[in-house]
Amino acid sequence: MTQSIEIKTDSPGDEAREVLTSALRQYKFIAEYKAKRYVEKCAIFEEKYEMDSSVFLKKFEGGGIGDEDDFFDWYAAKRGLDIMNRKLEVIKGIKVRA
Repeated sequence: MTQSIEIKTDSPGDEAREVLTSALRQYKFIAEYKAKRYVEKCAIFEEKYEMDSSVFLKKFEGGGIGDEDDFFDWYAAKRGLDIMNRKLEVIKGIKVRA
């Protein structure tokens, strides 16, 4: 899917492109950092409960698992990871052209 954005500025096109490219690069760095932290958090729970995070998520959302505090933290980490991964996919698909 192709989308477009409108940039309203008196700055030259190269300057706007540089700002957009820099912003995307910075957001990608932040998203990668957050994803890494979520992976680390999920790994702790996976080891502790001997269960893959995807399996846990299905059980948790289906009500087939307890309501321990750990499970809510794990759920938040797994959902955060999934969200960051989707955002990274969007970022990877963005090309800033003249």
